[in-house]
Amino acid sequence: MKNILSLEEINQFKADGAIVLRNKFDIHWIEKLKIGIAKDIKSPSPRFKSHTTKNDIPAYLEDYWTWDLVPEFKDFVFNSPTAKIAAELLGAKKIHLIMDNWFLREAGSKSSTPFHHDISYFDVDGTMCVLWLPLEPTGQDEGVAWVKGSHLWNKIFLRVLFKDGHKVEGKECIINGKKYENPPDILSNKNKYEFLKWDCELGDCVMFDMRTLHGTFSSSIPRKTLSRYTLRVAKENTKIDYVGDWTSYSYRKAMQDAGYKNGDNLGGNMFPQLWPR
Repeated sequence: MKNILSLEEINQFKADGAIVLRNKFDIHWIEKLKIGIAKDIKSPSPRFKSHTTKNDIPAYLEDYWTWDLVPEFKDFVFNSPTAKIAAELLGAKKIHLIMDNWFLREAGSKSSTPFHHDISYFDVDGTMCVLWLPLEPTGQDEGVAWVKGSHLWNKIFLRVLFKDGHKVEGKECIINGKKYENPPDILSNKNKYEFLKWDCELGDCVMFDMRTLHGTFSSSIPRKTLSRYTLRVAKENTKIDYVGDWTSYSYRKAMQDAGYKNGDNLGGNMFPQLWPR
């Protein structure tokens, strides 16, 4: 099977922790995902969230683990180029799904994404990456920014709530030899870091390492409604790792109720193999 990515793109991803990939998704995938989000908003899962402080309009909305509830999402998860792209970036023999996720930030929403990295939000340990796919043309100051090279810091930061106030969950600690730290104040120290941010047209995406810090760089309020779809996927030998009380209780409980035990490899109904198909 022909490769989707060049060696230069793969090496850049490894060095920077995030890379923009141009025109990798046909427009029909974009339209299908927008239909899926509209369906999800009308009939949301129990995990549906609003990240606004109050139930005000405009809103900042999210739902996740809905790929098996919304046909458009399921089609994308199994049949889009995402898994093959991830396999090339990670040098993987297999790719498993961790979680699907969408966000919708309405025009005028004052809520923003805190700087965080995804690794501390999940009970998994291994080599993982994330697809960030904007569903509207998005300027570099309308999306999120990634802290270049932060995936190589060999640090794990506590998770941060997405609601206004961006409270850090948990306390600094060491568990099973891993140190969990408070995240750095990126926005107050912008001169200390190099940021990656891009203008994205329809069909463009960003792929980034699960350890790469990212968040809203600009304080500007969006003048148009922006939505994005994300997938978190993992290389073979990624395992269940129940660590830390700050992981979402409902997320962990669903995994435990499904029979996943600490140390299990990904697989089964919740974490299906996406590549090879």
